[in-house]
Amino acid sequence: MVNTGQGFIKAVTRFPLTVVCLACATIVTCYMISLHNTPDLFIQKLLFTFGLGAFLTVAAQFCCERFKRLQKLRLLVYVVAALLVGGYYLIIASAPSIDYAVRARTIVAVFAMFCIYIWVPSYKGKADFNSIALTHFKSTFTSILFSAVLAAGISSIIAAIDALLFKVNEDSYTYTMAIIWIFFATTYYLSRLPLFNSETEEDIAYTQHAAGYPQVLKILISYITVPLIAAYSLVLIVYFGKILFTFKWPSGQLGPMILAYSAVGLIVYVLASHLEDKFAAYYRKVFPKVLILMVIMQLISVYIRLNAYGVTEARYYVILFGIYSLICGIVLSFKPVGKNFIIALLGAGLAIVSVIPPVDAFTVSRNSQITRLEQMLTTEGVLTGGKITPKADVTMRLRLETTNILNYLGIRNYLQYLAWLPADFKTYDNQKYGYVTDEKMKSVFGFETAYEAINPESQYFYAGLDMQKPFSISGYDIFVTGIGSYRKMPAEETSKHEFQIRDMSYELTVERLTPQEVRVSVKDAAGTELVSTGLYELAGNLSGIGKAPKESLPPEAMTLNVENNGYKLKVLLQNINMTFGTGAEAGVDYDFFILFGAPIVH
Repeated sequence: MVNTGQGFIKAVTRFPLTVVCLACATIVTCYMISLHNTPDLFIQKLLFTFGLGAFLTVAAQFCCERFKRLQKLRLLVYVVAALLVGGYYLIIASAPSIDYAVRARTIVAVFAMFCIYIWVPSYKGKADFNSIALTHFKSTFTSILFSAVLAAGISSIIAAIDALLFKVNEDSYTYTMAIIWIFFATTYYLSRLPLFNSETEEDIAYTQHAAGYPQVLKILISYITVPLIAAYSLVLIVYFGKILFTFKWPSGQLGPMILAYSAVGLIVYVLASHLEDKFAAYYRKVFPKVLILMVIMQLISVYIRLNAYGVTEARYYVILFGIYSLICGIVLSFKPVGKNFIIALLGAGLAIVSVIPPVDAFTVSRNSQITRLEQMLTTEGVLTGGKITPKADVTMRLRLETTNILNYLGIRNYLQYLAWLPADFKTYDNQKYGYVTDEKMKSVFGFETAYEAINPESQYFYAGLDMQKPFSISGYDIFVTGIGSYRKMPAEETSKHEFQIRDMSYELTVERLTPQEVRVSVKDAAGTELVSTGLYELAGNLSGIGKAPKESLPPEAMTLNVENNGYKLKVLLQNINMTFGTGAEAGVDYDFFILFGAPIVH
């Protein structure tokens, strides 16, 4: 306990700006928890700023420790680091939301800072990179273990107090998790890091001790992880052989698999650098060559996807990581393990490049998708001379691709870059989280949106009502809410609701006919049916192209209107869940509102 306390004090004095950023991030997180609602954009941006600031200030501190000239200018380095943190906030301050670009840029910047502060102490061989990486790994693992035990223990104490003594605020648990995992875990991790570039005997001894290999870790790396990676490599090699034999390339799933394989493989390569057993030695010799083969196949697969669908941020980073892994594989095949610092240095460099315009992931992806859209619209005669000519009889491929690309651009607020697109199409009011509506698509392009199933074999469909949009109730006398009918209900199960309108009695009936069909009807006091409708036809029409989910549809798309002899019935679907096919689960679940209007009798 005393050593832990002393370590915390040393961490505070060694990384003062980092501790301040962590404390601020913890306070902001606790404040966000207390709101029980979505926090203001300003608060969210502060959290992102302090999160990046923690990593940036650690990198600044390691630079001070590595370079003697900077040690004398430590205060100035801290000022520069603080200015960079402030500059980051100013960059995201103008963002209309914490969108994909802000999150991705922040994550990439954090990764770059992490790579830098792992590499800096080993600059020009002043310390061994592999030992530094091992120390960071051990410190991280120990910090996670201690924090998990502490979190479980304190949560149990809070639960015991709540059950046995007095009621505890439910937020106490989340406050505790925020304090432990943001402030304690990170500070404890920093407290275990030695002064890698110190020349005092005490610090040198502690650095060597911190880089020692526990027997458990040796077993984990050499006899468990390495064989598992070897087996996984064999599976991938066999799969590649299958590809070469069938000439059928995968449709996107290979990229993430190779990415994870490369990341884990490189980490294990660094951790196994000082192990002398046969498994580790064989792994260091073979893995870089196998990695080259894997990455080449991955890049071919991604190239095929790029030709078909253009560049997106995800594909950009898959390609970038593939290039990174390929370079690492080539370098590690010829360089000794003492040059492993290239892994971190190259990672930091490529990460920084990926967020600097005009070669950043976001600019490249935006331009690629806009170019694809314009080329397809021009080919079909919809876009001519920078002007749109609405056209209804277009190919289904154009409908699908136009919908997908406009959704992609709308979600990222990129529609503003389409000079030929009408201004009212670009406004947020005409979209729901970036998804363009059928009405706007038809009025501007002449055709409606179209969605392709994520998986052609998919047998499920969901649609939901956009509850933020108003709908008219004019001309109706009653409005019934909370009506539901589900496929597991027995056939012919009936729900009845009696009501009166202008002293006339009526009965609303909701009858489950089959697992798919529900019949809604209204009868008068004599039992004569006045107006009725089934629901499955509308549900089937909503499933549209493929069976892709359609969330937040406008009321007009979810409405059935029926009229008979002046009696009006409106069914407004709130949610539908469909399972296609003939199996036991096939059917439709409905949640809906009902409006009914009776004619005025004089």
